[in-house]
Amino acid sequence: MDLATTDHITGKELEPLGLVQGNIVLATTIGKSFMASLKLFTGGEMQQYTELLKEARATATERMVQEAQTLGADAVVMVRYVTSQIVDPAAEVMVYGTAVRYKK
Repeated sequence: MDLATTDHITGKELEPLGLVQGNIVLATTIGKSFMASLKLFTGGEMQQYTELLKEARATATERMVQEAQTLGADAVVMVRYVTSQIVDPAAEVMVYGTAVRYKK
């Protein structure tokens, strides 16, 4: 499945199939959250949260691709990610785009 942040795929004529999306809400453990909060005092990357969001983006993308496949799509264009905090320390990652089929 091709994914693009643009509204086109070079060399392909596209037939739009509709909006597709995937989302996930993930929380970290209390221990990891505590360790990450120490970075507020010392500075630096909060690796626990970086890994959490990386995992969340991958899962959300996989869910969007599955939805696109059910429509018979060859690609998803105009892919966008949105992240929001639900409760501390849980965040939602949503990805959406337009499923398209390549015209023959």
